[in-house]
Amino acid sequence: MAPEPLVSVAVLFVCLGNICRSPTAEGIFRAQVQAAGLSNRILVDSAGCYAYHEGESPDIRACAAALERGFDLSGQVGRQIKASDFGYFDYVLAMDRENLTYLQKMQPSDSHSRVGLFLDYADGREGQSVPDPYFGHSDGFALVIDLVESAGKGLLKQIGRNLPKITA
Repeated sequence: MAPEPLVSVAVLFVCLGNICRSPTAEGIFRAQVQAAGLSNRILVDSAGCYAYHEGESPDIRACAAALERGFDLSGQVGRQIKASDFGYFDYVLAMDRENLTYLQKMQPSDSHSRVGLFLDYADGREGQSVPDPYFGHSDGFALVIDLVESAGKGLLKQIGRNLPKITA
């Protein structure tokens, strides 16, 4: 009997401009997926609700804070979410309630995407937002990393429960 084909799960993290929170989530969750040996089964990306920073690299403060913790955000490029993303991504996760509302209005009625708040996957943080560190102090970026690491672990556990086992 032939082995089961790999089943991909696609995850998209979304914030306002795709230069602070969602690229941080993308980089950290990608590292968590890799550490779990699931890079060939889970696709990770990020986008912004608005094209303020389309084509730009993540904020240098976000990159520096992530690198201090062992996460590399280089190589990422900001982009705006598009309607077709709802047909591709299984999870479309907002960093805050404002962006969640935007995504819910944008989601096509025939979309299969699970649209929700990313922190719903962090124990004790359900319904909360990842604060935007853009206009704050550098310690705000460390808080974002803490929250993203926690939610990423919960999301990975949720996805892992739903991934079919592959037998050789």
